[in-house]
Amino acid sequence: MSKETIGSRLRKLRQSVKISQRKMGELLGVSQSAIDRYERDLSSPNAENFVVYADYFDVSLDYIFGRCDEPQGKLYEHRPRIEQVNPDLKSFVDMCFDPASPMSERLKEVLTKMLEEAEKEK
Repeated sequence: MSKETIGSRLRKLRQSVKISQRKMGELLGVSQSAIDRYERDLSSPNAENFVVYADYFDVSLDYIFGRCDEPQGKLYEHRPRIEQVNPDLKSFVDMCFDPASPMSERLKEVLTKMLEEAEKEK
């Protein structure tokens, strides 16, 4: 992960599309001097303007905040603890991924059919 500041990321993004601080200010509804302060880390945009930056440049907020170096963002795997929430669901999931389970073969058939239908729709 880079040690870049938020301001330097904002500056790089703006410069990457060759727009002026004045034009960026117009997009955000702030002054050119506000953009300059953002880029020099003297102040920060409000939450709504961070979202405008992310949408305008098609990058994630994780990227802007320096949490990752990939513009698309940092992916988190959500892994709920199903055994605590619903023990029956955990048993079902275990059975689906057990090759000896009759449910495993049925699951393969259903997933294969779904993938084939999705391919036909393309």
